[in-house]
Amino acid sequence: MAKTKSKSEVLKQRSKKKEKNIIRSLFKWFFILLILTSLLGCAGLAGLYYYLSQDLPKINTLEDYRPSTVTNVFSDDGRKIGEFYEERRIVIPLPEMPDNLINAFVAAEDSRFREHPGIDILSIFRASLKNFKAGTIVQGGSTITQQVTKSFLLSPERTYERKLKEAILAYRIEKKFTKDEILFLYLNQIYLGHGAYGVEAASENYFGKHAKDLNLAQCSMLAGLPQAPSRYSPFRFPDRAKQRQIYVLNRMKEDGLITNIEATAAIDLKLDIKPRKNWFIERVPCYTEHVRRYVEKHYGKDALYKQGLQIHTAVNIELQKIGRAAVNKGLIELDRRTGYRGPLKNISTLKIEAFCAQISEELDNRLIEKGKVYQGVVLSVDDENSVTNVRVGNFKGIIKLETMEWARKPDPKLAYYETKIQKPSQVLKSGDIILIKVVNDSVEDNLLEFTLEQEPIAQSALLSIEAETGHVKTMIGGRDYRNSQFNRAYQSRRQPGSAFKPIIYAAALDKGYTAASIIIDSPVVYEDTKRDFTWKPRNYKETFFGPTLFREALVKSRNIVTIKILKDIGIEYIIDYARKLGIHSDISRDLSIALGSSGLSLLEIINAYSVFSNLGYLIEPVFITKIYDRDQNLLETSKLIRKKVIDMSTAYIMTNIMESVVKSGTGWRIKALKRPVAGKTGTTNNLFDAWFLGYTPRYTTGVWVGLDQEAPLGKGETGSRAASPIWLEYMKNALEGKPVRTFNVPEGIVFGKIDAKTGLLPTEESEKTVFECFKEGTIPTEFSPKSDTASDTEELFKQGI
Repeated sequence: MAKTKSKSEVLKQRSKKKEKNIIRSLFKWFFILLILTSLLGCAGLAGLYYYLSQDLPKINTLEDYRPSTVTNVFSDDGRKIGEFYEERRIVIPLPEMPDNLINAFVAAEDSRFREHPGIDILSIFRASLKNFKAGTIVQGGSTITQQVTKSFLLSPERTYERKLKEAILAYRIEKKFTKDEILFLYLNQIYLGHGAYGVEAASENYFGKHAKDLNLAQCSMLAGLPQAPSRYSPFRFPDRAKQRQIYVLNRMKEDGLITNIEATAAIDLKLDIKPRKNWFIERVPCYTEHVRRYVEKHYGKDALYKQGLQIHTAVNIELQKIGRAAVNKGLIELDRRTGYRGPLKNISTLKIEAFCAQISEELDNRLIEKGKVYQGVVLSVDDENSVTNVRVGNFKGIIKLETMEWARKPDPKLAYYETKIQKPSQVLKSGDIILIKVVNDSVEDNLLEFTLEQEPIAQSALLSIEAETGHVKTMIGGRDYRNSQFNRAYQSRRQPGSAFKPIIYAAALDKGYTAASIIIDSPVVYEDTKRDFTWKPRNYKETFFGPTLFREALVKSRNIVTIKILKDIGIEYIIDYARKLGIHSDISRDLSIALGSSGLSLLEIINAYSVFSNLGYLIEPVFITKIYDRDQNLLETSKLIRKKVIDMSTAYIMTNIMESVVKSGTGWRIKALKRPVAGKTGTTNNLFDAWFLGYTPRYTTGVWVGLDQEAPLGKGETGSRAASPIWLEYMKNALEGKPVRTFNVPEGIVFGKIDAKTGLLPTEESEKTVFECFKEGTIPTEFSPKSDTASDTEELFKQGI
């Protein structure tokens, strides 16, 4: 008989089964929850990965690496004259980097670089511990691979999101590239201070050499910079930079990359840290800026500043230096002719010692140099001995009266030769702060000799074009580009004055005039009833010369004759003629343009003169000869664009007449060149602008001198006096050592003897005869009238054609 279970036993057994079911159920749901959590975690991680990686840059091959690089500008002989960039980076291949440079960066930044897969867990753990203790992010555990990623990420701040992005991109890079390829990216990408990105740019910045030429000491100095380029700058903090260099050398020694002897030698080696050249300012800033504007306009900012263009220009560095020196010399001479505008300031006797101490500190205990200008203070003025005692820092000296006779009080109504200083006290007094230049090493009583100086206020522009090619070899836009970036050779529009006259005379030759035509130089009055205005033009010296040869009128720059010619051939005809010669600025439609009243650029008017030099052909001026992209693909190359715009014979006759301007006219100072030269001076009303435009068979060159605020340059400061000496100084040096050339005479030109007074064929009674050049078929056929022959007394507007 089966044993009957008690009620309590049954309940107990049921309770155990229930417990087992609950445990089984809990385990089941826990397992399901675990799977769901894992799936959600994986999904979350996948989502996070997708979120973080969707905007990461894709670099699959080294060809994808297209960083922002430097655009270089070169002169006609391939020397660098400028750089444009947002990040100064010069990409070089790894084989051009010395082993010591590579090893120094690896030892300092990531000694386990060759071992880890892009992320170094040990370094991350160490950095995380320090960050936890500090309560903020104070140190990164980045590997070299991760540092490469930093430069590709948009966000530079230290956040955990960015660190995760670094890790993802680092893993991708390690999968795609070899370790050497990663080093190539790193060493070209990393920022190393003072605008330098990559080791090549940094090597040029700090040592003035290529990375491949660096020694161990220099390599280790660069390798110490990535951690904090500004903090360890060799320029600003040489002691900190030295300590960082020592750290790098010790790391290299510990890793067995160098010996102890090599490390010690590198530590003891004194480095010559050179400030990086400012290519833009030091070479040809005005020219380079003109090129920059062109490239930005035609190719865009991105191409100019990021795409590493190679721009080759027509500028010649030596000629540019000659031009700058000529401009400076001419402006200083002009400035002295206009007088002395006074000291910079005056200080009390009690402040002289403090001022001298300040100057001495600025000199940094260096000797003052002969020919250099310094700030000095007047100690005393000795009229009896005609000297002024001055001091520069701790150096004392004198200024002799004979060297400062020019320092009269400025007066535009007085010429420089009309007044001179008689004693030093007329100019200076004790306590005056002045600019002075060292003349020699020492004089009696071991005193230095100085001359009084001042900064010129006038400006000048010079532009020179190679005749046959149109290549612009020199462009000076002002006295000092650092003080004013305005390009007065290209951007400025100033009245050319008489320098515009050759255009009118050339047009007249094409309208039937000849070099022997006679025009009456006599007073004229023009009335403008609409504007209730009466104009009475006059010649420069307010004299009228009666019957005047066409040639003489241009040689002597006669205003009245030019106005009469303009009125005869027509204003519209002249404007159209100027357009043919390459002048595009607005030209007034009135007779005043005969005197150059419409503003033109120096480039425009030189372009017009070059047509005469090139026997009637207008050649497009060339600033840029070639442009290559970063892959050396040719984007642009200059072409010789020659367009015949006037007759060859017209061009030659103008050259022949303007040779006379130099031989016997207003351009007489240019005779000192002792070469065939054709040219014309230009001076505007009230002496606001002074010009000289001239050419040899090799170069067409123009000079403008004036004040930016349009004020008189001073009495007698015409184009002949103020501008032609600058032109002469430039051309004399530019042509030194070059063979003498003469102007070619084209077909269709004939020479004939004429009476110098009448422009007709000479007779026995002719007082003076000259050989004149004519277009074929235009030589006069009439003889000069005999003395007993009555002549028509009526004023002739034009005669002999």
